[in-house]
Amino acid sequence: MTDNNNGQAVNKKNKQHFVRKHGFSILVGLIIVILFVSPEAKSWTIRQLMRTGLYNVGIEKDAAVLPQLETAFDFEDEKGMIQNTAALKGKVVFINFWASWCPPCRAEFPSIETLYSKFKNNPNVFFLMLNEDEDWAAGREYLQKKNYITPMFKIKSAAPAAIYNGTLPTTLVVDKNGKVVFRHEGFANYASEEFISQIEALIKE
Repeated sequence: MTDNNNGQAVNKKNKQHFVRKHGFSILVGLIIVILFVSPEAKSWTIRQLMRTGLYNVGIEKDAAVLPQLETAFDFEDEKGMIQNTAALKGKVVFINFWASWCPPCRAEFPSIETLYSKFKNNPNVFFLMLNEDEDWAAGREYLQKKNYITPMFKIKSAAPAAIYNGTLPTTLVVDKNGKVVFRHEGFANYASEEFISQIEALIKE
């Protein structure tokens, strides 16, 4: 019985020694696993990077010389109403392709929510948030869980490849004349004072 107790004590001591010796490596390993497995953990990490300001974006002053991109495609709202982007001419349109399972999309969404809250009552701005989940329920559940009020739409006809090639997230800004003045692939901060001011300037044009 004593030998058994001694053996258990030795095993416990060896485990403690292993943890002390390799604790940091174990912790780093766990963090890496969590980041690979959890979309929320990935998005949180990306948001911390965004706080540095390195991922702020802006509408370039020479945007007027960008090649004209075909922007007409059909989209559907949650009530089943189908519209075409051509009908949005006369408004500044913020377009974002996103999915609930996409960590970069989750990371930038709070900044888009801030931008939307700023302009939601302005009739001259339209937020076309195009969800790429397989069904409405997944996207809707994500928005409700986060208490986001940004509207959700689904694309109904293929978007021109120059507009959207499958990369998530992809964001565009279209001016009142229907011309693309901003296009960005990957996550970014859309709540900076500079970007908000540039949207305001487009509204006044």
